[in-house]
Amino acid sequence: MRTRIYEIIEIADENDIASRVYDITMMISIVVSLVPVAAKRTDGIYWYMDICTTMIFMVDYLLRLFTADKKLRKGAKSFLVYPVTPMAIIDLLAILPSLIAVNGGLRLIKLLRLLRTLRVFRVFKAVRYSKSIPIIVQAFKKQRESLAVVGVLAIGYIMVSALIVISIEPETFPTFFDAVYWATVSLTTVGYGDIYAVSTAGKIITMISSVFGIAIVALPAGIITAGYMDEIKMKKKAEKEEKKNEKNEK
Repeated sequence: MRTRIYEIIEIADENDIASRVYDITMMISIVVSLVPVAAKRTDGIYWYMDICTTMIFMVDYLLRLFTADKKLRKGAKSFLVYPVTPMAIIDLLAILPSLIAVNGGLRLIKLLRLLRTLRVFRVFKAVRYSKSIPIIVQAFKKQRESLAVVGVLAIGYIMVSALIVISIEPETFPTFFDAVYWATVSLTTVGYGDIYAVSTAGKIITMISSVFGIAIVALPAGIITAGYMDEIKMKKKAEKEEKKNEKNEK
């Protein structure tokens, strides 16, 4: 029975109707649970929406804990390890705020009200029900060295630009943090306009920073896209080989 429960609560297999229904139900529950957060309401129908989805999340958490050994494959130790895994922590953070809100006694403790903001973690529960997210994560892992180089390049460029502009316009940028903020905004070509260079030299530095910023910001997008496409190709290749092996076995 536990094996079947594990098969259902994991990412749906195309031929497993029960698993797909479970995944769709969970995705709908996640979306519904975010409605009270977005509406900033906890009364009336919003209260029922929050309580119902919280109960569903609790059942999901308990089922995953019940079948932890199937997923982690560490025997009895799995039941102790699972609660501290990233996804299990997210699941717990999605549940706790609503449980605390239900308890009237705990409402008197103002600090615990801060936990209600953790309900936004429910959106991260959708990660486990998406087939694309693991591919993106894998692409990030494989391209982490290239992304790290781009990150270092961007940080270095921001620091150099900040040092140059604070030297040219010390009155406009009273602190180094202000210069770093300006350099970051210029690098990303956002340009909020709350702080900017006023001298001719400062404006020239701003233009150069913005032009180079376009190139630096575009690099991660290209790296991630290339890695994502490679992962999709590898996945399709693996699926073809798996189907071919199944045919040979038959």
